[in-house]
Amino acid sequence: MPPVLTARPTVPASRRPPSPAGGGVPERVRGTLRHAAPALLGYLAVRLLGLLVLARWAHLQGHGVWPALATSWDSDWYLQIADEGYAHDLGTRMDANNLAFFPLYPALIKGFAAVTPGSRASVGLVIAVVCSMAAAWGIFAVGDRLHGRRAGTVLAVLWGALPVAAVQWMGYTESLFTALAAWALYAVLDGRWAWAAGMAVLAGLTRPTGVAVAAAVAVAGLLAARRGGPAGRAALLAALAAPLGWLGYVGWVALRVGRADGYFAVQRLWRNTWDGGAVTLDQLRDHLVYARDPYLFLVVVSVVLVVSTGLYLLCLADRQPAALLVFSGVLLLVVLGSGGVYFPRARFLLPGFPLLLPLAVAVSRARRHVAALVLGGAALSSAWLGGYMLLVWPGPP
Repeated sequence: MPPVLTARPTVPASRRPPSPAGGGVPERVRGTLRHAAPALLGYLAVRLLGLLVLARWAHLQGHGVWPALATSWDSDWYLQIADEGYAHDLGTRMDANNLAFFPLYPALIKGFAAVTPGSRASVGLVIAVVCSMAAAWGIFAVGDRLHGRRAGTVLAVLWGALPVAAVQWMGYTESLFTALAAWALYAVLDGRWAWAAGMAVLAGLTRPTGVAVAAAVAVAGLLAARRGGPAGRAALLAALAAPLGWLGYVGWVALRVGRADGYFAVQRLWRNTWDGGAVTLDQLRDHLVYARDPYLFLVVVSVVLVVSTGLYLLCLADRQPAALLVFSGVLLLVVLGSGGVYFPRARFLLPGFPLLLPLAVAVSRARRHVAALVLGGAALSSAWLGGYMLLVWPGPP
């Protein structure tokens, strides 16, 4: 469950969440849940629509839904780590070293599977679904804090209706990572530096892009530390602690394989290198300009990259809080600057929900029928693309 944080609202009083009658933790939980209920129900409706479309599509093709969601592609790697642990050396085989995958998600699978019934694959899928709800809640909290309840609700629904949002209910790390990132950013906005640092450390143990959460908390903490006093000291400590999760795993891999650049050597075996965006530009030209019969999925990935870049410019123009701008900026820098595989990059940007804030604000201010048309169209297209991604596209999401 995400941390229960009592926000200091920056929105008009008419939009503020209702104050619970009591002051205990259960009352605060119920109050915040009631306030977030439209966002959570809207998100749940969008993802259930996607699941229904996927189930029907899979049935028509004679496939099962559960294997596609719980045991395919990267899910198998996480389950292998939960079962057997990590490799002990670097090796030379391409696309074969599981040290490329960060440890928090497989550790959660192993831990919960030890005390619950069902297979580890089922446990991993349940963790992903629960974390997706926690992520939607955190995303709503950030949007509500900055622009009010309606904008927060739209933001959560839009996140659930992204083109590759089907991954949110797969045995992948995107939902866990997004939940940690969202609540870390909310904690920064609310001045809860211990929570922000803790979430950043956990995010750094979840995905390579945990460095974006660490950077966001560190920059915001250093800016707040200039004010001095107890709050300034807490912010400085958070800034120093935020990168420890990411650095800890990268350092552990270095010791594991016996070389200082161990983790980056592992990534090279997965064809992931830094080239400043040269491969990204080449792929964009190929799929959007030159290819006569491009894969639809690769066109979608390319459009997501272009639109995300444009949305970040809008975020800069809107002068979003520094933590959000740093998080989205570093995430984009990592994804666009990679010289590695191209097809999963829309998925890599899935946690970048602050990029959706300008669109969410615009939709929340539109007339109801316009907002319903936009959100309904996004939900339907996401449902169809999810089925296409998992049942027609021949590669990983």
